[in-house]
Amino acid sequence: MPSIRPLRYALFALLPLAAHAEEANQSTAEAVFGGGCFWCVEEFFDAVDGVVATTSGFSGGHVENPSYEQVVGGGTGHAEVVKVEYDPSQVDYETLLHVFWRNIDPFVEDRQFCDAGEAYRSAIFTASDEERALAEASRDAVAERFDRVIATEINDFETFYAAEDYHQNYYQENPLRYRFYKSACGREERLEEIWGDEAGGL
Repeated sequence: MPSIRPLRYALFALLPLAAHAEEANQSTAEAVFGGGCFWCVEEFFDAVDGVVATTSGFSGGHVENPSYEQVVGGGTGHAEVVKVEYDPSQVDYETLLHVFWRNIDPFVEDRQFCDAGEAYRSAIFTASDEERALAEASRDAVAERFDRVIATEINDFETFYAAEDYHQNYYQENPLRYRFYKSACGREERLEEIWGDEAGGL
């Protein structure tokens, strides 16, 4: 009968690697933001040092596992959002909020730039009391700066549903179509109008 000792030793040797992988997963945090078209939100968060990954999806509604067509058609309560996975040792939640605000129009309700409807509302979905406190403080600072009512919602995070695969990394996978859409939508011009040199937040 062949010895199983080499296999047993090999399995034990993998345990530290598995533990290290688990530690790596625990070293990241997640945040969820809605800023209109999730293709654009992915793009600006991907440019932030310390952001590990972004995923386009839906949150804030009452329909389980909605499709893109359902969400943009209205009635689901969901907004287009991006789940941001980040390394807190490189970037903190306050910095993500800073970048978020400077990439949206905080004054409009149920729309962002050329996209209109509840799916395109701007929103911050907070997962803890600390996140909510920071989000509310950042919203109040924006309101004080512009002396205007801020339409951006701050909601408790409940569930995130990933969008279809063809929406993920769209700005990278379809650069020509994406650039045409972004230009035609007037996003950059409106951001510069609101935020000036701070537009983009980076």
